[in-house]
Amino acid sequence: METDQNADFAADAALFARMRRMWEDVDPAPADLVDRMVAAVAVEDLSREYALLTLVEASLAAVRGESDSATLQFSDGETSVLLHVTVTEGGGRRVDGWVDASALAIRLVQGEREWPADPGEHGRFAFDEVTPGMARLRLVVRAADGEMRDFQTPQFEV
Repeated sequence: METDQNADFAADAALFARMRRMWEDVDPAPADLVDRMVAAVAVEDLSREYALLTLVEASLAAVRGESDSATLQFSDGETSVLLHVTVTEGGGRRVDGWVDASALAIRLVQGEREWPADPGEHGRFAFDEVTPGMARLRLVVRAADGEMRDFQTPQFEV
């Protein structure tokens, strides 16, 4: 019985090999298919989940000594956010921000905790006494075509 199964398996494998060769001759995959798929998936991930992080502060600031502020810029190609993080007297953090899109909701998220902010004139917003640690900014913005969409930064340290 085991020999019959091995013979069936070998016959199936031979049949599949012939079918593969036939389809490779009749309808071959484009030579750059793998590269294009990797690029398409990478672009989709970037535009959907991650915004480009740019550290605006000069890297020389770290050489000069301990800095009490940092400036960060995030963009996904349609929406840009600028954040300025400073240490408060109480040891917390103040986060001042500006968004270049019409923001309907703005939240700073740290684990289970969220700080809401109201967008002001010229897209300005702020969060007071934020606990130091990793955070992420989430916004609901109105795109130029009027459609609402989510904007989310990668995690950053406040």
